[in-house]
Amino acid sequence: MSSIATRTITSAILLSTGFAVEAAAFTLHSPDIRHNATIKEAQVFNGFGCTGGNVSPALVWKNPPQGTKSFALLVHDPDAPTGGSGWWHWVVINIPANTRELPPDAGKADGHLLSPGAQQITTDFGAPGWGGPCPPVGDTPHRYHFTLHALKVEKLELPQGATAALAGFMINANSLGKAKLTGLYGRKKK
Repeated sequence: MSSIATRTITSAILLSTGFAVEAAAFTLHSPDIRHNATIKEAQVFNGFGCTGGNVSPALVWKNPPQGTKSFALLVHDPDAPTGGSGWWHWVVINIPANTRELPPDAGKADGHLLSPGAQQITTDFGAPGWGGPCPPVGDTPHRYHFTLHALKVEKLELPQGATAALAGFMINANSLGKAKLTGLYGRKKK
C-alpha cells in the first residue's frame, strides 16, 4: 500500500472516531501574572495615587499560527471609567516573528529591551511604554487583558503619533490568531 493511501485511511479512521489531529493552541503566559489572578505591586503604575514599580511583566508565548510574520501586543482595561473606551496600558507592534518572549521591564519608554524593530505606541497615559494598573479607589477589581496577535504582515505601517485605537484596528485587520492572558487589580478604600 502506498504512503498516500495509508495516510488517507489513517485520516479517515481518526475523523470517523472523533480523533482529529489539531495544531497545538497559540498560548500566552507570564511568570509574573497568573491568569485571572491579582497583578503584583511590581507591575502597578507609580502615579495617580498608586505606588507600584511600574515594571511590565515578562511574557512568553508558543505555537503561533502558521504563516505568522510578526506579533503585536495590546494591553487594555475595559473597566476603566472613560465612558466606554477603556484604557490602553501598553501597545507594541512589529515584534519579529522569531520572538517568543518579552523580558520583564521591556515596556520602558525607550524600548531598549524589545526585539529590534518592535515599536511601542502611545498609550492613554500619553506616552509610549508600559503603564501599569491604577484603577480608582473603591472600584471592583479591573480586568487587564493582555492580547498577543499573530499577524500576517511583517510590519504595520502606522503614521507618526498613531493612537492605540488606530493600532488596534490595524492589528485586528491583520490578525491570524490571538492568545490572551487576563490579570486583575483593584484598590480598596482605606
